[in-house]
Amino acid sequence: MDHSKHSQYPSADKTDSGDTGGSSGSHRAAASVMESWKEERTRSVEDNEMSLPSLAAAYTTILRGLGEDPQRQGLLKTPWRAATAMQFFTKGYQEKIIDVLNDAIFDEDHDEMVIVKDIDMFSMCEHHLVPIFGRVHIGYLPNKRVLGLSKLARIVEIYSRRLQVQERLTKQIAVAITEALQPTGVGVVIEATHMCMVMRGVQKMNSKTVTSTMLGVFREDPKTRDEFLTLIRS
Repeated sequence: MDHSKHSQYPSADKTDSGDTGGSSGSHRAAASVMESWKEERTRSVEDNEMSLPSLAAAYTTILRGLGEDPQRQGLLKTPWRAATAMQFFTKGYQEKIIDVLNDAIFDEDHDEMVIVKDIDMFSMCEHHLVPIFGRVHIGYLPNKRVLGLSKLARIVEIYSRRLQVQERLTKQIAVAITEALQPTGVGVVIEATHMCMVMRGVQKMNSKTVTSTMLGVFREDPKTRDEFLTLIRS
């Protein structure tokens, strides 16, 4: 993963990292992720209750491994607090996209671009279990169907509240919108700070990672893509 700081959003030939071959490559990638979208993993409230003691015990082991005394006053409840916090940080495993979108898709004769930008995003790096945070920008061209605007933020929340890498998160958001609405095109850009870079490793305080996924006309038509990128910069 390239975590270098970007001065601009991705250019036309790098709008969907990992895909090649124009629209056919985009469709193949989308189809692949759509299969995982249908089979997305979930975790129930009951699972949380059952796993909480073992999670807390694991944090007790971690504290001891760090050279701390889990029995000292300040740490007595830390394993349970940390366990419940981790369950909250990953609560996206408890939700399904289809449940969020069921009552929020509307027939509408609108074919102009819809953009929601600067959606706050908090996630957890699956390599180091430390935070990723930043902003998500979403745009799509409706094909006679629109989505309640708040649901775009909910999609971001569901996928970001899991153990993630930014590249996969970007694509999952775009594919979920495509699957739900079958729009003419979708564009998603994420700008994020990774604490695994800020607190450890190269320790570059101001670095940001920018990823994007462009599907449909957002990938195929430079004018549409440029309009989207211009509007999210404004």
